[in-house]
Amino acid sequence: MSTTPDSISASAFWIAEPGRGEVRMSALRAPKADEVLVRTLRSGISRGTESLVFNGLVPASQRTIMRCPFQEGDFPGPVKYGYGSVGRVEVGPAALIGQRVFCLYPHQTLYVVPVDAVAPLPDALPDARGVLAANMETAINGLWDAAPRLGDRIAVIGAGVVGCIIAALASRIPGVRVELIDTDPRRAAIAAALGCSFAVPADAAGDADLVIHTSGNPAGLATALSLAGFEATVLEMSWYGDRSVPAPLGEAFHSRRLTLRSSQVGAVATAQRARWSYRRRMALALDLLCDPIFDALLTGESAFADLPATLAKLASTPDGALCHVIAYPIVCPIT
Repeated sequence: MSTTPDSISASAFWIAEPGRGEVRMSALRAPKADEVLVRTLRSGISRGTESLVFNGLVPASQRTIMRCPFQEGDFPGPVKYGYGSVGRVEVGPAALIGQRVFCLYPHQTLYVVPVDAVAPLPDALPDARGVLAANMETAINGLWDAAPRLGDRIAVIGAGVVGCIIAALASRIPGVRVELIDTDPRRAAIAAALGCSFAVPADAAGDADLVIHTSGNPAGLATALSLAGFEATVLEMSWYGDRSVPAPLGEAFHSRRLTLRSSQVGAVATAQRARWSYRRRMALALDLLCDPIFDALLTGESAFADLPATLAKLASTPDGALCHVIAYPIVCPIT
């Protein structure tokens, strides 16, 4: 294990108050024997969730559930929030020093975390694409819950990052036809890059064997139910906070004998739970991200120093962006 000074300065992005972010300096302690010091290379903005947090819209009843690993502060602010970081280990066990790792950590230049909190990146996985690991993990769990079958007609509603990853993975199952559905017609090009068809809701094919809803919009759930075929499953992956969501369970819901079930990444899917740990699931997510097809989901990059202005823009302007990547300064490692 290498050594490090007793105190190190790091820069971190904080939401000072709803609608305003800033970069703050903080002192880090030296890592203990079972910890690592990581220097960040890239982090990713999870646009939907982080826009909600940036704008101070986390419901009071959901503030405990919405906390992310290593969060500091409380909603609505000041709060340090984020969960997609790729960095290089500078201090820690010899086997990890110099390795690139993924960690569920907010936007910060340096950080100290337990060894078990980091997952090594495969050599074939670039830093920027690695920030999608948490989204990939969510998509894997959703597909485990959905249990698609050979030849299924699958509708994925919501072409955000998670919806796009699910569509891409499902498209690789032999005989499966995937239609990615979104209200934004600009998503058609991304759907084509991922190997699936695209439709706006009014033009969706319907009669699907499986419908996966990821849009976060209550109207999307109604669309999902309307597109499901006889005895199909509708998997709900959206999170609505404390909003009351109308679900049209009249109409053909009963006559078509539909199944509506939820999925959430916090627990490994039931069918896999006896054999799969969180760490094994994360390793699978990182391996799947080695496919360059997922570069289609990286729709912008900017510098860490510009993060206050960048997130303000992303949280207020619907410009079609998916995952925005934050690049960190290149500096000499701590020795």
